[in-house]
Amino acid sequence: MNSEIKRATGLMVIEVVNSNANGDPDRESDPRQRPNGIGEISPVSFKRKLRDLVGDHDSVFYQNLPEVYVKNSDHYCILESRGRDRKSIQSEMSKDIKNFEQKSFLESTFVKKYWDARIFGNTFLEEGANKGFIKTGVVQFGVGTSISPVNIIRHTNTNKAGVQEGKNAGMAPLAFRIVEHGVYCMPFFVNPNYAAKTGCTQEDIDLLKLLIPKAYDLNRSAIRPDVRIRHAWYIEHLNALGSCPDYLLLEALTPKRIGDVTIASKSWADYEDKTDLPEELKAKVSSATDLMLV
Repeated sequence: MNSEIKRATGLMVIEVVNSNANGDPDRESDPRQRPNGIGEISPVSFKRKLRDLVGDHDSVFYQNLPEVYVKNSDHYCILESRGRDRKSIQSEMSKDIKNFEQKSFLESTFVKKYWDARIFGNTFLEEGANKGFIKTGVVQFGVGTSISPVNIIRHTNTNKAGVQEGKNAGMAPLAFRIVEHGVYCMPFFVNPNYAAKTGCTQEDIDLLKLLIPKAYDLNRSAIRPDVRIRHAWYIEHLNALGSCPDYLLLEALTPKRIGDVTIASKSWADYEDKTDLPEELKAKVSSATDLMLV
């Protein structure tokens, strides 16, 4: 077990205002929603935003990171990148992919190069390769779900200039699909038990803590202009195995809906905010930090 990394429980409280935080490709990019009206944000969607921030080494954000990341940017590449060369990546893992040896893997270019593989794990495997190369990540994000059902608004976009040859105007029927208002909670977990398998370091975790507060602010788009992380709780346990049940921490920091929880909210004022852990839970953990205030 990596003695540097402490077990941690995290909770993001995300407010969505007139935005589509995560479109569903199976429903023409409608905001993700369960049959009971509860909204969803997938872990894949959120991790994509973190990867995009890390992968752009020339961006203002990356260049303003602490020196250790800027000077060693070749250690903070992204495995899950568009157009990746699979054969090249395979050679970075090992010269002999049919056999797996943990010590050699940890010393490989693959481990040293890809931040997302070290922290989130990887399922990268070519035909004939040893399954030992597949790794479960140290950090796992859960599905973000809204506290109350969400209302979805659909508008048709118009384009005066036209989008096809010979057309002077165009329309995109019901293309603008947004959640009017919703407050979502997304848990995440840091498990040092896997760090020795993926090569994850404390510096990798420290970078994650810098990324989370900027995930939406630096990834705004026309369909996602106003997604606010109200809180990003990061709670370190007293020991590597965990000193408090995760669910107690998550329940204690989840905002409480004021009024009828089955009706979609209209604003942040429809919730009772939670700004700290109760004293009895504080005594069970090492620290409870809101990354948004650091």
